[in-house]
Amino acid sequence: MTVIVGGESLTREQLLRIARGGERVVIDDAVVERLRRQRAAVEELVQSGVPVYGVSTGFGSLATAFVEPDQRRELQRALVRSHAAGVGPEVEVEVVRAMMVSRLTTLCSGVTGVQPATALAYAALLNSQITPVVYEYGSLGCSGDLAPLAHVALALMGEGDVTLRDGTRASAADGLASAGLVPVELAEKEGLALLNGTDGMLGQLLLAIEDGNRLLELADVSASMSIQALRGTDRVFIDELQALRPHIGQRISAANLMALLADSPIVTSHLTDTTQVQDAYSLRCAPQVHGAARDTFTHASAVADVELASAIDNPSILPDGTLSSNGNFHGAPVAYVLDFLAIAVADVASMAERRTDRLLDVHRNFGLPPFLAHQAGVDSGLMIAQYTQAAMVSEMKRLAVPASVDSIPSSAMQEDHVSMGWHAARKLRRSLSAFADVLAIELVASSRAMALRAPLSASPVTAAVADLVNSVTGGPGPDRWLSPQLSAVGELVRSGQILATVRQYLDIR
Repeated sequence: MTVIVGGESLTREQLLRIARGGERVVIDDAVVERLRRQRAAVEELVQSGVPVYGVSTGFGSLATAFVEPDQRRELQRALVRSHAAGVGPEVEVEVVRAMMVSRLTTLCSGVTGVQPATALAYAALLNSQITPVVYEYGSLGCSGDLAPLAHVALALMGEGDVTLRDGTRASAADGLASAGLVPVELAEKEGLALLNGTDGMLGQLLLAIEDGNRLLELADVSASMSIQALRGTDRVFIDELQALRPHIGQRISAANLMALLADSPIVTSHLTDTTQVQDAYSLRCAPQVHGAARDTFTHASAVADVELASAIDNPSILPDGTLSSNGNFHGAPVAYVLDFLAIAVADVASMAERRTDRLLDVHRNFGLPPFLAHQAGVDSGLMIAQYTQAAMVSEMKRLAVPASVDSIPSSAMQEDHVSMGWHAARKLRRSLSAFADVLAIELVASSRAMALRAPLSASPVTAAVADLVNSVTGGPGPDRWLSPQLSAVGELVRSGQILATVRQYLDIR
């Protein structure tokens, strides 16, 4: 498929198909013509002799430094080279591509004043799946994600390094040549236009929303399996009770749990057991916690949609052709929700870990062996799997400390308040990766526990999930090397195989 950029607002789904699926982008002919007209407005300003930020002046605290006409194109090249100052680990290809797609939408909006050829070259870089090498550290999330975007612009100029379609690394010059592309010669204002946006943090927010929503669906699945293994009840999830506190996410999560627990012989076997009057909070309150996280992701999605439909550049070309300075590049709206999501997923993970711990505790698991071990004492069962899970949850709690409340002034105090949104995005990615493994470990424990409940069986859908998990771990039995088992189930989580198994029975959401 091909996604047309520059007409209607790009959707989250389209951006993700390009970033992750490699779909091609095409810039509409009408957009190219609009860019041509708006570039003419920049050319008029260039010729006017009026000092214009980033066109005939320096940048940041150097905004009062006048640049002579014969140096203004060199100014743009120098800007890109000096700002491509990232260090640390390389950023993932999907993140760089998501950032590039977001920036391309702004280039096509017309507010940046770039030449049509520059926007077309940016699209060609994406379509060739040549990905500029971007580094972990360099962005403060204000004046945009300057360093990350500068590394992309550097590659567009034929400088720096890139990752090719096959995953190999090459110089940008060689990479462009291999795809039949030529380096871009930046004109006045274009270097600034390529750098000045919140695209890095936005791209990561969009990726996080997709990944997080999928993991929250899986959290309902893993909770339903632990509830059954711990002889919990489904009565607390009925819609009449959820209607008393009708948060949308809570009602969705509760409905999922009711559907997942339907027709479970384990649940019905102890409905009249008076020794279990109320289930623990980590079972009974799952919809309230999972639902609150869902609502947080819904809020983040609304912010992301506004941001994706925005045109962020400074200065920006207004409809009357004037070039106006502004502060739209500040990353606060995105940074806040990135931090908010890290809080939400850490709390859901914490609840999952508590259910796992309860499954392993002989004093609280209603007749299951200690640590779900085959021969307790000789075997330790899943004892240390819970340690691993607890370690990741602890790390997620540290990653939930907001980045957006921090600000280190830069550029000789001209940029005296920054968002740190890029850092909020980076830590959220680490948190979501840990969340996947936390859920995987709960699935390992609950699947083993349900097998140990035989001859009682689970609901048909969760029994199928347990069979899948136990098929890769070996299920109950003497101790075996545990790390590969946990990794294998982590891969089932990340690949979507577990949710695909669920959807053979139910359409949860």
